[in-house]
Amino acid sequence: MALYRDEGVVLRTTKLGEADRIITLFTRGHGKVRAVAKGVRRTKSRFGGRVEPFMRVDLLLGEGRTFDTISQAESIAAYAAPIGADYEAYRAANVIVETLNDLVTSEHEPAPAQYRLLVGALNALAQGRHDAQMTAESYVLRALALAGWRQRLDSCVVCGRTDRLTHLSAAAGGVMCQADHTPEAKPVDPFTLRQLRALADGDWKALDGTRLDPCTSRAVEEWAQYYLERPIRSMRLLD
Repeated sequence: MALYRDEGVVLRTTKLGEADRIITLFTRGHGKVRAVAKGVRRTKSRFGGRVEPFMRVDLLLGEGRTFDTISQAESIAAYAAPIGADYEAYRAANVIVETLNDLVTSEHEPAPAQYRLLVGALNALAQGRHDAQMTAESYVLRALALAGWRQRLDSCVVCGRTDRLTHLSAAAGGVMCQADHTPEAKPVDPFTLRQLRALADGDWKALDGTRLDPCTSRAVEEWAQYYLERPIRSMRLLD
């Protein structure tokens, strides 16, 4: 069994047999990995709490046919404890890991930019740097943008004009003007557009100290659902 070392963040865990778990990880050098942590559910497990959701760990893994195997796991950053102690941060972290798990479907395909974004978002939640819901929704928009689905929010996707932007369409890829909007496009007000732009750019100078508009949240949720082709269940808990 070939061994390899990498660092990664635990996205989710699933019970396997009487004492094992399948650990879904997103790693820096190998992308999404599913690996078995043997004996992790036993009281005297050598892994302790290091392979729980939101933990960032240094790993030694062995390649397998269906699942890899975790041989060693050492903590790099224990995001789980501070996130778990704050209910809003916990809900937001679930949105983040669910989004990434749904967004990245292929295993062992490196996506270093996605990994850096994931680590940055969880670190921000753990330290309470910004509003938790804003952190999650900014992450969703930026993760989708890295995957190739960035909203066009500064000019009409039909004619290119930059004024009288009154509608938003996930199917069309962004905003539309009053004259050229399509039937399925939904009305959007200037404040919502400003918030969406700030979330998409990670502009915390514009966001900190403001209140997240419910219309902004709905727009983020609809955008994610359209491109992921399924709702983000954890996001509905934020509403």
